[in-house]
Amino acid sequence: MGNFAAWVLAICLIFQSGYGFYLPGSYPRKHVVGCYLSVKVNSLTSIDTEMSFSYYSLPFCKPKEGVKDGAENLGELLMGDRIENSPYRFKMYTNETEIFLCQSNKLSADDFKLLKERNDEMYQVNLILDNLPAIRYTKKEGFMLRWTEYPAGVNIQDAYYVFNHLKLKVLVHKYEETNVARMRGTGDAEVMPGEPIVFTYEVLFEEIDIKWSSRWDAYLKTDGSKVHWRDLTRYEELDKEAQAQMTEVLSGWKLVVGAVFRAPSNPALLCIMVGDGVQILGMAVVTILFAAVGFMSPASRGTLITGMLFFYLILGITAGYVSVRLWRTIGCGDHRGWASVAWKAACFFPGIAFLILTTLNFLSTHLIGGYFGAKAPHIEYPVRTNQIPREIPVQNYPSRLLVLGAGTCMHLCVEDWKWWWKSFFASGSVAIYIFLYSINYLVFDLKSLSGPVFSTLYLGYSLFMVLAIMFATGTVGFLTSFWFVHYLFSSVKLD
Repeated sequence: MGNFAAWVLAICLIFQSGYGFYLPGSYPRKHVVGCYLSVKVNSLTSIDTEMSFSYYSLPFCKPKEGVKDGAENLGELLMGDRIENSPYRFKMYTNETEIFLCQSNKLSADDFKLLKERNDEMYQVNLILDNLPAIRYTKKEGFMLRWTEYPAGVNIQDAYYVFNHLKLKVLVHKYEETNVARMRGTGDAEVMPGEPIVFTYEVLFEEIDIKWSSRWDAYLKTDGSKVHWRDLTRYEELDKEAQAQMTEVLSGWKLVVGAVFRAPSNPALLCIMVGDGVQILGMAVVTILFAAVGFMSPASRGTLITGMLFFYLILGITAGYVSVRLWRTIGCGDHRGWASVAWKAACFFPGIAFLILTTLNFLSTHLIGGYFGAKAPHIEYPVRTNQIPREIPVQNYPSRLLVLGAGTCMHLCVEDWKWWWKSFFASGSVAIYIFLYSINYLVFDLKSLSGPVFSTLYLGYSLFMVLAIMFATGTVGFLTSFWFVHYLFSSVKLD
């Protein structure tokens, strides 16, 4: 215990001692006055659809050296990001106005139609400077709103316009350069078939006092976010009722002492699901801990998803151990069949994920291609999942565990010894509630989601998320009930 405390103290001293200490993926980059800064572009995204498209799928200006993909990790690929270079390039701390970017070719009928579709579907352009998303500010009803993208175009009285002039304001710190591109569209051009588009931009530098370590604060604010808290009064009343009934039939649970640990139906499946639940829950907890101390900084894109996959693979050892240990406990120490249980635990949830994602992959590559036609622009796979419900009502899960423990005891008091599966699904049933809420979000908040194919993709990703939640919460409920039952009957003396 002493060594462990000393180790924790050493970690704390490391995080607090060094002024120049930075976590992985979050080190600052110094820019000398006069050096060139290059803006990068990310995939085109929409708040109304699930699809993301390459930035250069629209007739935008391309860099003279050609389009080059940025270095992407596994997490970025899974999130649907595609970072590429752009022709926006200017000197550090050098103000410039009316920089000519390029003049596009005459718009063909197909390009014109595509621009109209992207405008109607509210697709947004994402720019990145010094690893920071560009912020666009708009004022509405006296409030200043922040956006990390700007629309590709706008429709005004059946006339389509594309933003062909950008005003970039770059905020810099005198010693630790902090580059935040704040943009404002100061000009637009009407889109017409057979006419070219002239793209220009201007740059203005402004010195600020924001330090490099605080430059992400503007992005991490959660203005206007809503969280719905459930009323816990009903849970407290149920808990009081359960306690009263337990008092009345307090001796009932003793009658099932000889059968309470009898093997449940499908014991191998229960062991497998509990083992996979421990793996998923452990992955979530470890990822949260690493993210809390800064090792998964938003400055390092894709590290969150990459870290989750890494921890999930490592914790497969834990899943196998828990599954086999529970299998031997149910079998009263009999180790026969443990290898089969361990193997199935390693393949069960990944197999479900493979089946769901393969089906979604088939839909996105075949059916969506036919939906857009033979000349469809390049589509990123996978589909971005940024439309997952953002306001899922929060439930007090510790209170659910208390009710669950009382419920398990009530089953035992009425001489019902089949508590194994009931404890798992009683806790895991919260996933059903989340899935129903996802459907509600799809029907009432994503009304403009284009067609049954996109709705199927949304429901597929929601189902994958819900199954992971069911495994994790069901495991917590089962292990809680298992500990409760073991503690309850360990003190019983048989005559």
